[in-house]
Amino acid sequence: MVAFTPCRRPPLAIRARKYLIILSLAGLFVVTKVIPSEAQNTSQQPPPSSNKQDAPPEAGGPQNDVGPYVIPKKKEEPPPPAPEKPKKIENMPDYSIRVEVPLVSLDVLVTTKDGQTIPGLHKENFKILEDGAPQTISNFNQTEAPITAVLLVEFASTNYTFEVEALRASYAFASTLKKDDWVAVISYDMKPQILADFTQDKNAVAAALNQLRMPGFSETNLFDATFDTLDRLDRIEGKKYVILVTTGIDTFSKINLDKILKKIKSTKDVTIYPISVGFVVREYCEVHHCRTRGIIPVNNMDYLQADNEMKTFAALTGGRAYFPRFEGELPEIFRQVGDDIRNQYSISYHPTNAKLDGTYRKLKVELMAPDGGPLKIRDQKGKDVKPVIYAREGYTAKHTVD
Repeated sequence: MVAFTPCRRPPLAIRARKYLIILSLAGLFVVTKVIPSEAQNTSQQPPPSSNKQDAPPEAGGPQNDVGPYVIPKKKEEPPPPAPEKPKKIENMPDYSIRVEVPLVSLDVLVTTKDGQTIPGLHKENFKILEDGAPQTISNFNQTEAPITAVLLVEFASTNYTFEVEALRASYAFASTLKKDDWVAVISYDMKPQILADFTQDKNAVAAALNQLRMPGFSETNLFDATFDTLDRLDRIEGKKYVILVTTGIDTFSKINLDKILKKIKSTKDVTIYPISVGFVVREYCEVHHCRTRGIIPVNNMDYLQADNEMKTFAALTGGRAYFPRFEGELPEIFRQVGDDIRNQYSISYHPTNAKLDGTYRKLKVELMAPDGGPLKIRDQKGKDVKPVIYAREGYTAKHTVD
């Protein structure tokens, strides 16, 4: 008989230790497989947030931004192809062409022989000649626009009557101003002095004239004062007017007549209205053969030359010169000056001679009927009236170096 040897079971502690080892190995294997997968999922999907507001899909931009605002994505487009450069021909220089078309503007006043303005004219009624060549009018209008004017007053210690007349004439002009008009006041004797800069306040103009009480010098440097005023007005855009209250006598200017005439011709958009003062003294001296005006020797020939100079200033700029004989004429004269300024016809054209050579070109304005014949104007009684045209006699073309 074979004897069986009984098998002893290991103690309980040993068996428990084996089970723990087996479970530990199994757990390590499971953790090794699961953790990488969860880490990968965590990096791809952010944890849900209770404050997240999804942007509408039509807004564009990234859809995983946090918050209600997203930045729209710009569509990436390929850059445009670079333009092909023209092939350069050998021995041919590069050229650039620039064309500048000049524009000439002038104000035209049409009145009767008695000085009454004639309204209601049209573009077809005007004919512009530049150096004898007809021009085509491009712009035409007539508006009562506010004026920009300088009151240039002679105030020197030469004769008390002249001083009083100059002041009264200046006050008469100030009374005709409207609320939208701009006026500056300048007086002159030895040199010009600005009493009031451009203002719309009538009281400021009157206050400036009230400063003229005691003249400082007996010199009347008309040419210097006019040149300085035109030089200042050249920096202001638009139409300008100079109301020149003066005897017309120049005594000690550094600038001569030729230079001031050249300055007037080269200044654009400025119209001069000379108002002569001192006619009573002139008439007295003519009768009594006095040869002095205060301490300055002036005779009748000097006054006649002064009158001619003022007429030239007005003609070159399209204005009118006035020579009142009595003080009572001043209010009516300044009313007429205001009407002249506010009832001018503004005309502009592109000259056929487009050269920028700085030459002086003569202008002539004529009136014509629609059929090409002379324009006939009749008054209220049906009588023919001969019109009088006031326009600048010419202009200086722009030079290429300007």
